[in-house]
Amino acid sequence: MTARIAIVTTVELPVPDADEELLLPHLPEAELVGWDNPEIDWASYDVAVLRSTWNYTDRLDEFLAWGERVGQVTRLVNPIDTVRWNTDKRYLDDLARQGFATVPTTFIAPGESVPADALAGHVVVKPSVGAGSNGAALFDGDPAGASAHLASLHERGLTAMIQPYLSQVDTQGETALMYLGGTFSHAARKAAILSRGMSWSTGLYADEKITPCQPTEAERALADAIVATLPGLAYARVDLLPTPDGPVVLELELTEPSLFLGMDAGAPERAAQAFRALLG
Repeated sequence: MTARIAIVTTVELPVPDADEELLLPHLPEAELVGWDNPEIDWASYDVAVLRSTWNYTDRLDEFLAWGERVGQVTRLVNPIDTVRWNTDKRYLDDLARQGFATVPTTFIAPGESVPADALAGHVVVKPSVGAGSNGAALFDGDPAGASAHLASLHERGLTAMIQPYLSQVDTQGETALMYLGGTFSHAARKAAILSRGMSWSTGLYADEKITPCQPTEAERALADAIVATLPGLAYARVDLLPTPDGPVVLELELTEPSLFLGMDAGAPERAAQAFRALLG
């Protein structure tokens, strides 16, 4: 019987993601399947690889319950325990407690008071559960506007997170390091999004300007150290921002990250090999 791999997307995505278009020719065992398609027999797949499930943020409980069910009938990667932890950016507190350099972050749940001066200066306010810059807003010397945005997130029942805007990103960009099967694959540089006008061609995530890059030794050291604590994952993406004191973690993407496979000629085949190895 031929092995089958589900590359998990959403029925809401109007076209296949760019990563998927590059991956599938190298992985004939795989097919695109919407997580939110109720007609799918998940037990018919040997492996289900989470990829472009970008609408889960508005349906998190439903998504996690789906993952629990699927994980009982096939191999879900990354695993549901990892996904549950990673879909709420409060994991940044866990990374900081482990000694990793992260963007300083204050989390404010609905009903909690905001610390004095937390919204002053140049800050980003966004939901702790979110993807593709959805719900993220930048404020510079506008604590009233930042407070109003935070209140709007709370009205939706969302925990808000407040971070200082690290302005070096405007000139140096954000570095994304991709790991496949635990091994570093390639990196990409993302231009700042929040400080310029955003566009939303798919409706599910903000359009990004992406270019290939070589990470610095400091970026590799930080990302490598984090990924080394996460054995057994099919993929990981570590997003870093520059500071005068070195790189810091903005996000650790273990659920549905774009892997920017088009940024390196060998990346699609490496991804296919990593996903095929899950069948063993």
